[in-house]
Amino acid sequence: MRFRTRFLGGCLAAASTFLLAAPAAGTARMDPDQMLIGVYKDLGNRHLRDALAKADALVTAYPTFQLGHLIRGDLLLMQTQTINKLGAVEGAAPDALADLRQEAMARMRALTERPDPTRVPRAVLQLRPDQKRVLVADARRSRLYVYENRQGELRFQQDFYISQGKLGINKAREGDQKTPLGVYYITSRLAGHRLPDFYGVGALPLSYPNEWDKLQGREGSGIWLHGTPSRNYSRPPLSSDGCVVLTNPDLREVYAGVEINKTPVVIAGDAEFVPRQQVEAERAQAQAMVENWRAALEQQDFEQLRRHYASRFRSEQADTLDDWLARQQKGIQHLNKPALALRELSLFRYPGEEMIVATFTMDAVSGGKRSSIRKRQYWGREAGHWKIVSESGWTA
Repeated sequence: MRFRTRFLGGCLAAASTFLLAAPAAGTARMDPDQMLIGVYKDLGNRHLRDALAKADALVTAYPTFQLGHLIRGDLLLMQTQTINKLGAVEGAAPDALADLRQEAMARMRALTERPDPTRVPRAVLQLRPDQKRVLVADARRSRLYVYENRQGELRFQQDFYISQGKLGINKAREGDQKTPLGVYYITSRLAGHRLPDFYGVGALPLSYPNEWDKLQGREGSGIWLHGTPSRNYSRPPLSSDGCVVLTNPDLREVYAGVEINKTPVVIAGDAEFVPRQQVEAERAQAQAMVENWRAALEQQDFEQLRRHYASRFRSEQADTLDDWLARQQKGIQHLNKPALALRELSLFRYPGEEMIVATFTMDAVSGGKRSSIRKRQYWGREAGHWKIVSESGWTA
């Protein structure tokens, strides 16, 4: 029997670079990706019988994993003929085969491109101390990365295969079958028994559209992280109406570790992972921007304060910069030499745009009285300088 290395469209060549780093069998619960790696490894070594045994184990462990069944079918065919593509079975629906091939490539690509543990997502500059983790969805890799917040430093925890909108990313309107790009928060938990089977074991609604989405005229609702129907282990990479879809076992893990209105979810088209030193430098720059704004407001230096705002500034409350600054001036001038302090600061680089999102609580102490407000600022570039392009506030 002759085995062609073109099998799975070149997956084997990519897999070989990952095999040395793959977890050893028995060190942890083997997930489908790790089991697939074992099948590919045996195929690469021309150990067809061992590959078939591992494929049998895969479909036994995950009986609704359609990709596993397809690969097992190919392995059975290989006993009598040469196979040079995934899904060689005759009579299969072309669209279904195309979906499974895309899933195979997405799973392999994500594993071979797993982020270096010495690097961190550039989008996450700073979490506030009580934010225990952050989720980073990477549309290009069809992957959700989970990072823990360990005393201000991000540590990679785990990652999961995901599906996204049928028509990709950059959601703009209701029903466009696209997944939004941005920084969002999990707003609630929806138990699976209260939902149709389509959503699997549960759902985690996201805060789409956020303030920036609304100002850009982006519409729609009901963007969730959710599971899969009971008849399917997973879905193709491009298959949802805009939601981020995980397998049911993976959603259970994510579901257990998130906190409502605290856990941020960054959805990026192509997540960038950079050295920690780069994030630390960008974090310091962002912290200085926000601190300079705070000092100007505390000193009631409104000319200096104006310099922190972009000429294109917009807000949900006021359409012009003059209106917004007049509102801020009125709110601060009735206080007698207030002391302003910022806490619970989080900082993110906004996916797909040259923009930084700062969210914090501002405490104002004046005459023995204390008041607090929660603020969110969107900073963008204008004439080479970082300036606030939008701002909102609500009672802390």
